[in-house]
Amino acid sequence: MSKRLLALLALLLTFGLLAAACGDDDDTDAGNGDDAPSDDADGNADDDTTDDDMTDDDMVDFGITDLEGRTVTIAVENAYLPFNYIDPETGDPTGWDYEVIDELCHRLNCTPDYQEYPWEPMIQAVAGGQFDMAADGITITEDRAQVVDFSEGYINIEQRMLVRIGEDRFTDSASVAAGDFTLGSQIGTTNYDTAVDLVGEDRVKPYDEFGFTVQALIAGDVDAVIIDETAGQGYQGENADELELIGDSLSSDALGFIFTPGSDLVEAFNEALNTMKADGTLEEISGRYFNDAFSISYDDLSFPEYENAELPEGFEDEDSGDE
Repeated sequence: MSKRLLALLALLLTFGLLAAACGDDDDTDAGNGDDAPSDDADGNADDDTTDDDMTDDDMVDFGITDLEGRTVTIAVENAYLPFNYIDPETGDPTGWDYEVIDELCHRLNCTPDYQEYPWEPMIQAVAGGQFDMAADGITITEDRAQVVDFSEGYINIEQRMLVRIGEDRFTDSASVAAGDFTLGSQIGTTNYDTAVDLVGEDRVKPYDEFGFTVQALIAGDVDAVIIDETAGQGYQGENADELELIGDSLSSDALGFIFTPGSDLVEAFNEALNTMKADGTLEEISGRYFNDAFSISYDDLSFPEYENAELPEGFEDEDSGDE
């Protein structure tokens, strides 16, 4: 538990460092948002007050781009703790992505239209213009930057190895690679790529959802799972007595929002994101999700089936995943 607490403290420190650096990174760009902290998956605010209802005196001039009430469509998976998920008590979509994007859109005077969509075709769908942007804890990579535009990085995450408590056959990535152990990971993610790089594709079992990989680990179908450290929030609850993180960080990566190539939203959302870093709002929101007080676990969630999702043209529905 002490190791996990240290990791969380390091994560919060990362947010502080990112807040101090007002992003001139050439490889990344902006984020999105809305002004109602409890919008539903269709972008309809639960709060009766909207930008249209606000008077000029209510609006704050942040000195950045004004999108004049423009609607921004946002693909979210609603299955990646603590970034986006369906609240098990209320049935409403919520999470870090929703709070941050709501605030970004408040500052930019835009209206977020959240649309639940599976991870696997998400990047391709944004690249083709099906959505204006996507938010799903997406790691910034050179390959992805060839097909979509990224916001500036809003958080750095560490990839770690998740195992059953009491695991004594290996202690780190080197001993896993040297043995005959099988790793589980969500396909289509940088976690999956890290697992393949570590032990080879033949020793990696792909899963469609991160929650499935955790259940496979508990059941003994795999020996370890490669995950983002932030997703460690998802094994709280009853799984905290069964699973633990071991070994050092396997990779440190920046996350960002993605946009349709050439979108004029990139610069605007970067402006808003930087104001949130500068005034401490980003760190404040993050503090509610990346600490031990966040108690939602994957055990509490029912995963969406996306039965009515419109897949990009030519997309093959293969096994896939996140981040």
